[in-house]
Amino acid sequence: MFSRFFIDRPIFATVIAIITVMAGGVLVFVLPVAQFPDVAPPTVEVSGAYPGASASVVAETVATPIEQEVNGVEGMIYMESKSASDGSYALTVTFEPGTDLDIATVLVQNRVAIAEPTLPEEVTRQGLTTKKKSTSITMVIMLTSPDGRYNSVYMGNYATLNLRDELSRIEGVGECTIFGGAEYSMRVWLNPEKLKARNLTTQDVVNTIREQNVQVAAGQIGQPPAPSGQSFQFTVNTLGRLEDVEQFENMILKSEGDGRFTRLRDVARVELGAEDYNMICKDTGETGVGILIYQLPGSNALDVVANVRAKMDQLCGNKENGFKGLPTGMEYGYKVDSTEFVNASIREVYITLLQAIALVVVTIFVFLQDWRSTLIPVITIPVSLIGTFAVMAAFGSSINMITLFGLVLAIGIVVDDAIVVVENCSRLIEEGKSPRDAAVEAMKEVSGPIVATTLVLLAVFVPTAMLGGITGTLYRQFSLTI
Repeated sequence: MFSRFFIDRPIFATVIAIITVMAGGVLVFVLPVAQFPDVAPPTVEVSGAYPGASASVVAETVATPIEQEVNGVEGMIYMESKSASDGSYALTVTFEPGTDLDIATVLVQNRVAIAEPTLPEEVTRQGLTTKKKSTSITMVIMLTSPDGRYNSVYMGNYATLNLRDELSRIEGVGECTIFGGAEYSMRVWLNPEKLKARNLTTQDVVNTIREQNVQVAAGQIGQPPAPSGQSFQFTVNTLGRLEDVEQFENMILKSEGDGRFTRLRDVARVELGAEDYNMICKDTGETGVGILIYQLPGSNALDVVANVRAKMDQLCGNKENGFKGLPTGMEYGYKVDSTEFVNASIREVYITLLQAIALVVVTIFVFLQDWRSTLIPVITIPVSLIGTFAVMAAFGSSINMITLFGLVLAIGIVVDDAIVVVENCSRLIEEGKSPRDAAVEAMKEVSGPIVATTLVLLAVFVPTAMLGGITGTLYRQFSLTI
């Protein structure tokens, strides 16, 4: 009998228990923590923009060439695209579970590069972005201006320049997205009647802006080879990209040849505004800007949130260490924090564990009136639970709502099994058998029910092992069988 092997070798059994506790105690700090298991298949997103184009034009000129090349990329399950009326395009390619996202991103990017020569010039000039897409929003930070001093454009640009890069560098952060605040852009509102009166077209204005709003290398004066006696060499600095409204207004669109010029301000109104006004973000009626923090797959959500909060306090909450803090009239707050559920679940596990230990102590001591018999079930609880973390690490599972729920149920089953074994041993000892014979006889009687109870527990929770980790690879290899 398998149990007799350990009954005859108590030191060996104790060593195994200690090793199990040590392995679980070490790996519990390595396991990723998340609200839910990573059940969604990995995805890669390709995004671009065709300014001024309708949804149908984007679908025909941008979506079709890209999707023809990306279709059939290695490991792909399916893909989904969206062509919007604002000229934006997004293609989401979903891969089989267990696929290496880094390799998948490179494969998709190579396919997109093949399609780029067939895309409109405006699209390639804007650029196409291929990146891993995370669907796990860990937290949302809101920037607001309670007194209305700042609009969403200002707050969005402040977040882009001062916060996004700092937050993106935090370990475990997969992506940091600014929502509801567009970047600053120079907007030129043309007057068709004034253009017609001066024999100008929209394309004339576009060409002028492209020609005059460029950064050029003006060269140097006195650069070798230079005449003899040339002692100095100067670098020529010229006005490159224009920065303010007045500079754009003074652009020369047309020269009449007699000293008269047609400038941009003569046919258009120029203002500094947002790049687009397609999205707004409000917090209890107040206009604001959201900062979405996406968790990197496999990272610890608790550490990510703690580090993000610490960085926000450093950047915005004080003016020490060289940081100027948020401008007066701007505030920030945390509107979504998925780790609140994780913390609550962990807290409930602790409470349940303490309650289980207390019930075991009271139940065993009241019925057996023996502290030694009471101590044995108490020891089995931490050995079983801490050792579970080692098994979770082997299966690639994370500490989430489902696994914590399983631990809560396991506490009751472990305690119940321990009580049954101890009570049975005590009964046999009272009948006159030696402790060793009583242990052997007790295990003969209760091994079947204990194994059956364990199998029932496995039947409930083994499917959860298929949600990620090494079983993702098994799923990919034996998907037809499953």
